[in-house]
Amino acid sequence: MAHTVIIFGPTGAVGSAAARTASALGAKVILAMRDTEKSIPGLSASDEKANAFTRVYANLTKSDTVHNAVLTTQATHAFIYLAFGSTDNMKATIHALKSAGIELVVFLSSFTVRGDLAAIQPRDVIPYAHAQVEMNLLEVFGEKDFVAVRPGAFASNTLQYQKGFERGVIKMFGPDMTVDCIVPEDIGRVCGTVLAKGPQDDQRALYLYGPELLSQLDTVKIIGDALGRDPKIEECDAQGAYKMFVEERGLPAPLAEYMVRQTRKVFATGEDHMFGHTIDREHLGNVEKYSGRKSTTFKEWVEQEKGLFVS
Repeated sequence: MAHTVIIFGPTGAVGSAAARTASALGAKVILAMRDTEKSIPGLSASDEKANAFTRVYANLTKSDTVHNAVLTTQATHAFIYLAFGSTDNMKATIHALKSAGIELVVFLSSFTVRGDLAAIQPRDVIPYAHAQVEMNLLEVFGEKDFVAVRPGAFASNTLQYQKGFERGVIKMFGPDMTVDCIVPEDIGRVCGTVLAKGPQDDQRALYLYGPELLSQLDTVKIIGDALGRDPKIEECDAQGAYKMFVEERGLPAPLAEYMVRQTRKVFATGEDHMFGHTIDREHLGNVEKYSGRKSTTFKEWVEQEKGLFVS
């Protein structure tokens, strides 16, 4: 029997891909949005109509709207992401999903979430925030009725180099640090497949990465080749990196501190570590394992999206 799937945040790259994938696999898809008039990337108005997508208002930080969206659409499977405006680590929202009839949740988490969730410290801002939501999902749904999708470093993170390409100089901290550059579309395909078909094995924490590990320097070279540019690389020390993250790239101070601290760990851990975390190379094939299609290489993504690097 086809599931009714509700996607919170379908205007994002991952949410859009999840919605389109679930629909292609036979699910009835509900698009839960804060602005129901907003366009959805990759989904034309004609395709939306032809495939019977339904739009409904909802805001993940307002549990009553979540409850109403699920109840009125009779959705049974839901895709959610970390709502930064939540004051209770999304606990009220998660209870709303459960009480309204959701049976399975797919949560967009982070590869930085490791080990004992309760042991992750607040200063580790990225894993901590995601772990709090995972713990609430575990409490409300139990270990079998939610899947934490934990992707690596998004390919789109490299858009931080756009201004550097324009200036001809790119500042970088830890140029030899490896990143996987997973494409958001691939993450969404895995999420949509799980939503439409249900979990495919006993794994409830899916680590997803791009198909290969690249140094940060490699990513700049690949972008440069696509753009026909060869910028100078200016390597920063820890103090300079913190200043760069905060003043030039607009990161909040706690996040900048976390990024510097984790990158420094890499210097002592080797090539199969990313931001201080071990990468299991077997997981580089998980996109294909859980979606049935090979993951997109960073070079392929850059060729498709190189216009994003030009203002």
